[in-house]
Amino acid sequence: MKKITIKLSVVLALAALTSCQQMDLMPKDQMAQSEYFNNKTELELFSNPFYNDILDKTPFDEKSDILVTSILNEIMVGGNRRQVPASGGGWSWGPLRNINTLLENIERCTDAKAVEHYTAVARFFRAYFYFDKVRRFGDVPWYDRQLSSEDEDLYKPRDSRELVMTKMIEDVDYAIAHLPAGRSAYRVNRWAAMALKARFCLFEGTYRKYHNLSVPGHDARYYLEQSAQAASQLMQSGKYKLYTTGHPDQDYLMLFVQHEANPDEYIFAVKYDYALGVRNNATGFTILASQGLPGLTRKFVNTYLMKDGSRFTDQPGWETMMFKEEVKNRDPRLAQSMRTPGYTRLNQTRVLPPDLKVAITGYQPIKFVQDPTDNSSNNDRTESSDVPMPVFRYAEVLLNYAEAKAELETLTQADLDASVNLIRARVGMPKLLMTQANAQPDSYLSSKEYGYPQVSGVNKGVILEIRRERAIELLQEGLRMNDLYRWRAGQCINQPLTGMYFEGPGEYDLSGDDQPDVVLVPKGTKKPKEREGVVVFELGKDLLLTNGDHGYLDYLQHAERNGFNEQRDYLYPIPIDERTLNPALKQNPGWKDGLDF
Repeated sequence: MKKITIKLSVVLALAALTSCQQMDLMPKDQMAQSEYFNNKTELELFSNPFYNDILDKTPFDEKSDILVTSILNEIMVGGNRRQVPASGGGWSWGPLRNINTLLENIERCTDAKAVEHYTAVARFFRAYFYFDKVRRFGDVPWYDRQLSSEDEDLYKPRDSRELVMTKMIEDVDYAIAHLPAGRSAYRVNRWAAMALKARFCLFEGTYRKYHNLSVPGHDARYYLEQSAQAASQLMQSGKYKLYTTGHPDQDYLMLFVQHEANPDEYIFAVKYDYALGVRNNATGFTILASQGLPGLTRKFVNTYLMKDGSRFTDQPGWETMMFKEEVKNRDPRLAQSMRTPGYTRLNQTRVLPPDLKVAITGYQPIKFVQDPTDNSSNNDRTESSDVPMPVFRYAEVLLNYAEAKAELETLTQADLDASVNLIRARVGMPKLLMTQANAQPDSYLSSKEYGYPQVSGVNKGVILEIRRERAIELLQEGLRMNDLYRWRAGQCINQPLTGMYFEGPGEYDLSGDDQPDVVLVPKGTKKPKEREGVVVFELGKDLLLTNGDHGYLDYLQHAERNGFNEQRDYLYPIPIDERTLNPALKQNPGWKDGLDF
C-alpha cells in the first residue's frame, strides 16, 4: 500500500474495519494526494471507517422515560446538572473531514463505477452525520469540502438548519440513485438511503410542527411529504418484509437474537462476530448486576394493549394491579421484551422470575438476550454478544410512513393496513382502526402524567396509537429520545420512573410456578433465612416503594430530578472551547457559558 504523509496530530486509519478518532483538522497541503484514492480497493479501505465512526453500536442501552438505570444521566436529571461542556458534547467533526477528503479526491480513481459507488457511500454517511448534528444543535455549519487550518470557513457562523437539511436531501437523493439495489445488511445500499431519508425528514417535519418552528424555505409539511414518499418508495420496492415464521408468541423475540441480521427485515445493521472477537454487551446489559440495573418503567408497561386490542388502562383497578395479573393476556411483544411468568432463557428449561437485584423497576428487559450455551467458551455471552445491532429495520420504515401520513392528515385505513397493521399481525394483534382510534383517543396516552398532551387535531387518536406502536416495537433501538425531542414531549422525562406494584410485606410469586420468588419484610424486621430461589428484601432498605410499606418500586425516589427545561433542553449546548475559538458561533437558547455579554 502506498504511503500518505500527514501531520502527527491526525491519523487516518486506512485498513478495513479499523479507525482512529481524528482530533484535529488535517491541513490539505500536508497530504501527498497523488499517492492515494487511485483504485476501488483504496476507496473501500478509506471509507470503511465511516461505519465504525458514525453508527451507534449500542442502541440497546439508551436511557429514557421507558428504560432507566440506577444512575440517571444528565439529561434525565435535568436542571442545573446539565452544564455547557468545555469540549466534546457531540460537537465533533473528524468523520466529516474524512468524508469530504474522499469526495474531493475520488476523481483520481479511473474506475468510473467505483467512483460512482463510493461517492454515494460518502454522501450517505455525510447525510447521516449531519442528521446527528441537526438533531443535537439545530443550526450547524455546513462543510462539503476539505478545510485547511487557515481556511476562513473554520470561523464562520452556523448555517441555518434549512440549508443543512436541503444539502442532506441532495446527498441522500444521490445515494438513493447511485447505491446498489441489492440487499446487503452490513453495507449501505439504496434501501438504507431511503430509510435514512424517511427517518430524518420525519424528524424535521414533526420537529417543525410541534416546536412551531418557521424558517425561510420549506415548511413542516414539505418534510413530512418527503418522509412519506421515501418510505412508500421502499415499501413498494418489495425488497423487504417483516420477519415471521407464523409463531406470534416468539417471532418478535427471535428476530433480535440471531447471529446474523435477518435479510428480510434488517435493511442496515452493525455486524458483530463472536469468533473474531467483535462483540457487544447486549446480553450482559440486562442480566448482570454490574451493568446499571436497567428496567422498563411501569408507565411504559401500561401502554401495551390487551391481546384483544383493548386498553389495559381502561380496566378497573389497573393502577394497583400486581405483576402476575397485569401481564396476563397482553400484546405478545410484552412477554418477548421483558421477563414475565414462565420465562426461560432461550433453549433452557429453568423458569426464571424477574431479578429485582438486576432490574430496578422489576421489569427486566430480554430483547437481544442470547442463548446462554450457544458459544464455544460457555461464558453465557455476558459482555460477548454477537447479535447484530439494527440501524434501519423495515418495521421502522412502516411506522415512519404511517406517522408522516397521519401528521399530513392524508392517512387512510389502507395506509394503516399496509404499515402498522402488518406489525401488529406479526404478533397476532387486532388491526388498528383509524375511525375508532380518532373517535376515542386514549386518555392515558394523551394525559400530562403519562403521555403526550400536546397532540391534537382530527388524527389525534391515530397519532397516539402510532406513538404507542413506535415505543413498543422499537424498544432499545436508540430512537426514543429523538422521538421525544421532535414531538416536543420533554415532559415525558419528568413523568414517573417507577416499577412493579406491591401491596405490602409478604411472599410473591413472580415466575408463575405458584412458589414464592420474593419475600418482602417490614422495615426493621429481621430477615428470614433465604431459601433456594427465594430472595428476601427489607422494605425501606433493600427495596423502596412509593408509599413506604406498599406501592410501586421506586429505586430512584431519592435521585436528583430537576426537570426537563422546555426552553433549553431540546437542543444541546455548543462547547465553550469551540465558541472561544470561533466567536461567530452563537450559543443555543437557554444555555449560559459566560461568553455572551
